[in-house]
Amino acid sequence: MTESAEPTHRAEYARRMNRVLDYIDAHLDQPLDLARLADVAHFSRFHFHRIFLVWMGETPGDYARRRRLEKAAFRLSCGTQESVLETAVATGFGSGEAFARAFKLKFGCTPSAWRHDTPARLARQAGAVGVGARRNPDQSPSNADQVGARRIGDHDVSDQSQEISMDVRLIDLAAKRVAYLRRIGPYGPGIGTFWRATVLPWVRSHGLEHAVCYGVGHDDPGVTAPDRCRYDACVEVADGFQPGATADLATMPGGRYAAAAFRGDPATLGDAWIWLTRSWLPSSGLQCDDRPCFERFQAASALDGSAGQLVCELCIPVRPL
Repeated sequence: MTESAEPTHRAEYARRMNRVLDYIDAHLDQPLDLARLADVAHFSRFHFHRIFLVWMGETPGDYARRRRLEKAAFRLSCGTQESVLETAVATGFGSGEAFARAFKLKFGCTPSAWRHDTPARLARQAGAVGVGARRNPDQSPSNADQVGARRIGDHDVSDQSQEISMDVRLIDLAAKRVAYLRRIGPYGPGIGTFWRATVLPWVRSHGLEHAVCYGVGHDDPGVTAPDRCRYDACVEVADGFQPGATADLATMPGGRYAAAAFRGDPATLGDAWIWLTRSWLPSSGLQCDDRPCFERFQAASALDGSAGQLVCELCIPVRPL
């Protein structure tokens, strides 16, 4: 194999494994068959288990169990009225007892206690770490992350989060076809490097500088180990678009979102997310559902170089309480 071919082959492995991860997340409420996962990845059924273990550092079964529990923890934090048993069933557990045992083993408390402790836990996470400043005009926003996740940078979140006020509007977005590149690893400054070094060159090479982009953090680093957090850099594409060997295609879910217009110092983006989720959302009569949150922007205009200001929308999927 030539050195020039190696990155292409590795990108194809990444695309196939990302499809498996997306398939698992979309079917957490159902039994997951190893042969079906191998077929999704277009890998040998005989070798798939070993390939997944080497690539992800955990078996497919362990990954699915972890994601079921993380998804359940997120649902319990969203303020929904569903019972613990309904949460268990929605995330693939056969009984409330099995769910409670697995949940306590992973998180050290019962599902009910987790739900009750949500406000205090979010406050603790909010004070942990904020968004790292990214003043280079070539850099794009870091990530929206899931509601309640606050470890998305390397600077302290200031007390200004209580004083921030943004215009928030309710919008209905159509589902959009996107091409995405995925990064698995800690949120924070590495996301800016990912956009600058990997995503934006790809966007420019495909003539997509003026397309709408999305930064989607799929995992809550207060729950998921930082080195396992998934971040997708997405850009809208037309039907029939061919992403090549590096990117893959997906659909951004449509529906109702609360969209807050952000323009300011990139270092205050974490404060803005905290204000939106801790101050605005509880007073809105709405709750977050389990579609991903994201930042929405255009790559060409996300950063006002003259003023050093970031320009984007913070979008939270919402439904009535």
